[in-house]
Amino acid sequence: MILYIAEKPSVGRAVADVLPKPHQKGDGFIRVANGDVVTWCIGHLLEQAEPEAYDPAYKKWKKEHLPIVPTEWKQHVKSQTRKQFNTVKKLIKEADQLVNMGDPDRVGQILVDEVINYSGISKTKREATLRCLVNDMNPAAIKKALNTLRKNTEFIPLATSALARARADWLYGINMTRLCTLLGQSAGYNGILSIGRVQTPVLGLVVHRDREIEHFVSKPFYDVLVTLRTAAGESFIAKWKPSAACQPYMDDENRMLSRKLAEFVLGKVKGKEGLIKAVKRDRKQQAAPLPYNLSALQIDASKRFNLNAQKTLDICQQLYERHKLITYPRSDCRYLPKDHYHERQTVTQSIAQTATTLAKAVQNANLSLKSKAWNDAKISAHHAIIPTSRAMAAERLTQDESNVYALVARQYLMQFYPPFEYAEHQIDSEIEGGLFIARQTSVIAEGWKALLPPQKHAGQGSEAGAPALPDVTAGDPVTCTDGKVDEKQTTPPKRFTDATLLAAMTGIARFVSDPEVKKVLRETDGLGTEATRAGIIELLFKRQFLIKKGKEIHSTEIGRQLVGSLPERMVAPDMTAHWESQLEAISEKQMRYGQFMQPLTEGLNTLIAEVGHSNFSALRGMGKKTVRKARRTTRKK
Repeated sequence: MILYIAEKPSVGRAVADVLPKPHQKGDGFIRVANGDVVTWCIGHLLEQAEPEAYDPAYKKWKKEHLPIVPTEWKQHVKSQTRKQFNTVKKLIKEADQLVNMGDPDRVGQILVDEVINYSGISKTKREATLRCLVNDMNPAAIKKALNTLRKNTEFIPLATSALARARADWLYGINMTRLCTLLGQSAGYNGILSIGRVQTPVLGLVVHRDREIEHFVSKPFYDVLVTLRTAAGESFIAKWKPSAACQPYMDDENRMLSRKLAEFVLGKVKGKEGLIKAVKRDRKQQAAPLPYNLSALQIDASKRFNLNAQKTLDICQQLYERHKLITYPRSDCRYLPKDHYHERQTVTQSIAQTATTLAKAVQNANLSLKSKAWNDAKISAHHAIIPTSRAMAAERLTQDESNVYALVARQYLMQFYPPFEYAEHQIDSEIEGGLFIARQTSVIAEGWKALLPPQKHAGQGSEAGAPALPDVTAGDPVTCTDGKVDEKQTTPPKRFTDATLLAAMTGIARFVSDPEVKKVLRETDGLGTEATRAGIIELLFKRQFLIKKGKEIHSTEIGRQLVGSLPERMVAPDMTAHWESQLEAISEKQMRYGQFMQPLTEGLNTLIAEVGHSNFSALRGMGKKTVRKARRTTRKK
């Protein structure tokens, strides 16, 4: 008997649907006509044991217990899913052949592997386990995956990386949360101060942004705009570009801070003649954006429909598991397998039937085009999120489901539209030794941008209503007939929203100055993973570290004071970057588990000593007394 072990019931049922019928449905499994069985986990059936499982004394939080470092790691069956675990374990022992059908990522790999390992089967049987990678819930895709099974042992490095991540997060979260909570309570704080490798730097991002806004002092800056007339009598507006000699009067963004100097320049050139120094005319193209990964989809869903990251992920899971309308959503990839190109006809027709508002876009798509999205070399475990070849009546979807499906579908259709084409026209003029520049961008062809909602792209790439720049050549004379000094005010950075905080997490490298850390963060795609970012943001709200006002995300006083009490290295992304680099190296067989875990474990003593000298007195009187539930509050990242 072959036993297929899926990550969740919906996937298990989808797998069973393509296997021989008739089916016999059992309690937590489906037996198919040839005797093979499909069963499933319900997410993680096992979880890391709490500290008190290693020593009953750890049930009471005390500083002298720290650091808590297990010598032999323990797991236990989650109480709420114990029944399903027992079903899966029984079937594992009965099976002749096991197939791991966890989701195609680190978590999906370890989630099924750990159940197999915990079930106490022979080494031979465990090593004979096969792996099935399902990215797409369509029957055809599942059949194809079942026909291309691989040895599960090929994925040991992926599982080891996931194991190292989980244990490292446990060590860091348990020890730092207990220590900070005890120090906070000693200073008069009521409640638990949760610390995590990812959540704490994310909180630090918001706190630092809020402080930057509050301490921001607006300053005036000045632009010199002049009206230039050609020999043919045509006029156009040009802007002064200060020379290097003006640098002492400018800020870091090259904005002129001296009104006196700006007025002097205007007085010097007004009424004077000059020459055209250079003319540039460039015709440019912008290719369609790639299909979505999860973060890019969450960002657009937030901007377009004000959906938070967790809500978008939940909708995607429904579209993937229940409706089978999109491919695997927890993807960090924006590319597609070349084989998927052959399915474009059926996928686009399904889009037309499911999202009727896109029927015209499907009709106008040029399916002979092939964007750079189809690239096997760019794909590892997942591919981009795209519609499947399954169609469904729109009325069977909720409004939110329709909206998110349409986003995914539109992004896919863009791959079959020509580039957006535009022209850039620039005229450089010199008057009395000063350089004045006029720039204009005009749309030549909308291309893929024709698919964007009007309110989203109105005015993009063009200057609506502005007269075209004159047709001049270098050496032509111009006269400055008028001008003005335009005063503007510097503005503070904007508060984070769901969309911009997600973007900051994926693009965290821009918040880091260390070039090596920047490089790692770019390569590992930032803080957290596609699957965890939404949950981390939600966690910070639940723990009263963040609050939302309208669309804006603000740090609470508790969140601010916590960040202010911690060493900078705990609220900066550098440590996470270092970890992610090493975890990736483990998955690529370039580093061993022990090389990662040993220095991390040894470094806990140093970190505990450093935090022990921190001052938590600013948290006095804050927080609410809560029932301590370490299992739910200490292991999150």
